[in-house]
Amino acid sequence: MSNKDEAGPSKKPNEQNHPPRSDSTEREEVAPSPSSVLESIRANLTHLFSRLSVHQEPPAGVIPNLTFDGFLQHWKDHGFKKIITLVGAGISTSAGIPDFRTPGTGLYDNLKKYDLPHPTDIFELDYFLDNPKPFFSLAKELYPGHFTPTPTHYFIRLLNDKGLLVRHYTQNIDSLERIAGIPEEKMVEAHGTFHTNHCLECTTLYSKEWMKDKLFTDTLPLCDHCGGIVKPDIVFFGENMPESFYNMPTEDFKDCDLLFIMGTSLEVYPFASLVGYAEPSCLRVLINRNVVGKFTSPVNKRDISYVGDCDDAVWKIAEALGWTAELQALIKKETGQFEKQKTKSVSLKPDSEKSKQTKDKNPK
Repeated sequence: MSNKDEAGPSKKPNEQNHPPRSDSTEREEVAPSPSSVLESIRANLTHLFSRLSVHQEPPAGVIPNLTFDGFLQHWKDHGFKKIITLVGAGISTSAGIPDFRTPGTGLYDNLKKYDLPHPTDIFELDYFLDNPKPFFSLAKELYPGHFTPTPTHYFIRLLNDKGLLVRHYTQNIDSLERIAGIPEEKMVEAHGTFHTNHCLECTTLYSKEWMKDKLFTDTLPLCDHCGGIVKPDIVFFGENMPESFYNMPTEDFKDCDLLFIMGTSLEVYPFASLVGYAEPSCLRVLINRNVVGKFTSPVNKRDISYVGDCDDAVWKIAEALGWTAELQALIKKETGQFEKQKTKSVSLKPDSEKSKQTKDKNPK
């Protein structure tokens, strides 16, 4: 949710080590000709572009048929070996979690009860420091454990189980990837996670169990050591993304041959910039309810758009590849374990809290 510039000491582009010139050399110096100036500019630009690793576009399309059906056929016939997934809130909406920006149903359209100056203020660090209660009230509603992962989450897990997933980059803070069993080392949680929490004053680390206890007893999470506010490690506006977001893409995308972009309109930067890391030979498949402008180029050579629900798309992919039974079995197994854990968690709650939940479910 924030930009980060990385720079180090280096020579200027035209800086070279020249021997000191004699007085005669200085006196004899002649103004360069226009052609030599142009040649120098051309050489410097060539050098600069080579340093920036500017990609040369392939002369033809990455696959012969740049449609979703063509993509499925190519995967059946030739396969993909190194897949990266970039995801947003759209992969979690079928779990009952609202996305952020859909008019009428999006999270930002349903925050009036918190009386915010502006809906996005709930994720503004300055506002949080002044008034943390709205965020913690929302965090209680969205806290991991209330929601079950979707078929899309389990499809990504299946990609990992098959040894195809290089990395999973997510904007989501719902932790459904973790619940679905995607290994932590395979994920870059670009906008943070509820999994860990830190005091904003002394940086003391607190567990998710500690935070959950505070949230569900409506207790403001204050540090046991210094009394400062303890915040989940969610990236707010005004905070840096995790280091892994900046360190991993260059290596991850080097040999990636298939990039999935799922449930995101690529409007939030710097996360949206990740699509630019894909090499020209990498097929990019967008699965989203809305068309994204980046994927409507008239000279497109490697982009495919599926306009619709993410779950519908992954079931079609599974069917085309003969993975339907595997995906169904994985969902059944993991969902069963999740529900058992959920039931166990409820049974361990204090009687007062269980009584309150019963009243909420059975209003008079």
